Amino acid sequence: MQPDADAPPPESRQQLWSFRDDVAIEADRNGNLTILTRWGDVGVPSPPPGVEDFLRRMTYGPVALANAVDLVPKDLHDTLAKLPGSVVHSLALRGASSPLISVVPVSPRGLFELPAQTSVTESRPIRLSRFAFLREKGGELLVESPLAHHHVVLHRPLASWVVGSLGRPTNCVEVARGANLSRPLVVEIVAYLAGAGMVLLGDEDADTPTFAEDADPALLTWSPHDLLFHSRSRLGRHDNPAGAAFNHVTTMPPLPVVKPPPPGEHFPLWRPDPLGGDTHEMTLTDAVEHRRSVREFAERGPTAAQLGELLFRTARIRSQQEVSGAGDVRYTVSARPYPSAGSLYELDLYLTVDRCADLPRGIYHYDPEGHALTLINARESEVDELLAGATVLIGSTRPPVLITMTARIGRLSWVYDSIAYATTLKHVGVLQQTLYLVATMLGLAPCALAMGDSELATSAFGLDWPSEVSVGEFVIGVPGDSPETVVNARESA
Repeated sequence: MQPDADAPPPESRQQLWSFRDDVAIEADRNGNLTILTRWGDVGVPSPPPGVEDFLRRMTYGPVALANAVDLVPKDLHDTLAKLPGSVVHSLALRGASSPLISVVPVSPRGLFELPAQTSVTESRPIRLSRFAFLREKGGELLVESPLAHHHVVLHRPLASWVVGSLGRPTNCVEVARGANLSRPLVVEIVAYLAGAGMVLLGDEDADTPTFAEDADPALLTWSPHDLLFHSRSRLGRHDNPAGAAFNHVTTMPPLPVVKPPPPGEHFPLWRPDPLGGDTHEMTLTDAVEHRRSVREFAERGPTAAQLGELLFRTARIRSQQEVSGAGDVRYTVSARPYPSAGSLYELDLYLTVDRCADLPRGIYHYDPEGHALTLINARESEVDELLAGATVLIGSTRPPVLITMTARIGRLSWVYDSIAYATTLKHVGVLQQTLYLVATMLGLAPCALAMGDSELATSAFGLDWPSEVSVGEFVIGVPGDSPETVVNARESA
């Protein structure tokens, strides 16, 4: 069979328009319309003949312009231009039960335009953007990109075949041949993908395919997953629920405010005066000005009392209280020295101790409520591996104590939608700064680490991944004897 033997004739393909599912229309007694959209209400005073009927039909699903009655196309296009972020554009085969592909706006800037017919040709180089990705939603495939104000729904396998052919530079002729589709149909599908920002159009005159995205300095500095994470944890380029949505209130209980202490030998820690009356004279300004990342440590480690004061002044629970969430569901929050969104405090601390007076070598879990350490792992191999990783990162001597922060992400995601992990990373930052300042006040040597090994932490700490994951690392020691090691020039950011 020839590649184009089953090619649908041009008249069998049609463009369709519809509204997002969250759009509604209201009319007043004078015939003026108000379009209610996710992004705000838009007034359409005295719509031209046929426009109101077409708009109302768009609320029920895709509509073809050919099916409109008494409608001037320009009147419709002028009206739809007032509704960015609300109009879904679809490509369909006539008589099919569903479209092939739909471009759905996900922000108020989502105003879709098909490229000019001369832009998408059969021979022009094309390729999927390196920022585009596919995922499943509601039984269909979606193509999304943090660069775009739309996502693309691939309703039928035919459209998926085209997208699956775009992982390398190619053209519509090659795609049509490989997928056994007509060239004009492939050109139209590619045009929708390009208009949505998922497919790149290359330089047709170049000896080898080149794409503007690959030379854009603003994009070269971003990895795809970093830009996606940024865009999805902020408003503006997606339509996912975000903020305190309490989406899991009806399906699961909140996680406890404190992780139950694991089994193991228990080591209560010293509790200093909460108001600081029995300690140091360094002011907050002094601590801020003298804070340094120290990467050279003395042979001796901090004492258990010093670790106790460090943890008491940075991470202990001061108090707890019950509050009400959505649907008057009660849950417990706490107050601690560092800030946390919603007072939820999802971070837990694990200490890998190499050398510390009064504490055996091993891995400990910190109980912020009882202000105590529990020895959970004394296996030399895992203690050595965790400390070796920290030593490589600081590029110097083995640190006496490694503090690993983990997140019970369900504490946050039970309340917050879309921003739970981004919020966790902010909490890591504020806890690290609190550790820096208190350690400086105590005369200890602190240093935050850039990253850690999540798989090693999972096995060494006995975590239930991904319910609890490692998210940050911090080392503590005693400054070395030389001035160069006390104030290290290589400060953290």
